[in-house]
Amino acid sequence: MFPEHYSFASYVNPEKSRGEITVLFSGEARPMELHNTGPGVHDYYLFHTVTAGNGDFMLDGKRYICGAGDTFMIFPGSLHQYVAAARQPWEYVWVAFQGHRCEPLLQQLGLTPERPVVRGSGTRNALALYRRLRSSLRDAEHPALADLEAAGCLRLLLRELALAEPDRLPAPPTAGTAARRQVEQAMRWLELQYAQPISIEQLSKSLGYHRTHLSKMFKDAIGLSPMQFLMQIRLERAKSLLRSHWSVEQVASSVGFADALYFSKQFRKRFGMSPTEYRQRQ
Repeated sequence: MFPEHYSFASYVNPEKSRGEITVLFSGEARPMELHNTGPGVHDYYLFHTVTAGNGDFMLDGKRYICGAGDTFMIFPGSLHQYVAAARQPWEYVWVAFQGHRCEPLLQQLGLTPERPVVRGSGTRNALALYRRLRSSLRDAEHPALADLEAAGCLRLLLRELALAEPDRLPAPPTAGTAARRQVEQAMRWLELQYAQPISIEQLSKSLGYHRTHLSKMFKDAIGLSPMQFLMQIRLERAKSLLRSHWSVEQVASSVGFADALYFSKQFRKRFGMSPTEYRQRQ
């Protein structure tokens, strides 16, 4: 048995992943009365969710009393300490993680060192995700698959934590920012679907706008109409493909032009040379 614990189990991710958000280990424990961890500093994130009992959590000199349903969050570089209560010591589950996308993602969710305890976050869904996360690491016959499953569980768990205290989330967008977000959504869709036959009429309807209004929103935001933006994406992508061995016809088809002659005409109009001339200069 792990020292000063009635029970303790921890499972390590067997995959040495370097993803944008990667689980390192996860576990569960029943510490003994007044069991103390710290003070110390980690170079990773470590979140505990209390399932029973209570205890004290200290982060950067501030003290928080935590009970069943609360999650206390340890951040990289933060001095922390946590102590089980003398009566009814806590039981908890935990997950440790790191990655280059962790900080911006947690900021967006309002999970920050300024508010390191999420009250009422030990929901049935959250605890089920912890169990599945531990199971994925415990029964890791294929490390790469275990890593994928654990990362997916962690993302869903972070969602549960954010939903437990919705006031942490950014305020709903105003009318002006909502319109900008709709344009950004449409831009993102065009950036991903440029190779397909695209109808701006259909795009407008999917966003709930008339085509004329969507065009005005685009021009106000980026100075281009949706079709102009789409043409720009297609031709810039074509430049990249022309550096490869694909024929002009294949390049045209790959970026959404059914007619290679029309593609060549638009390419010359934008860049002052034909696709073949551009290729020869590379």
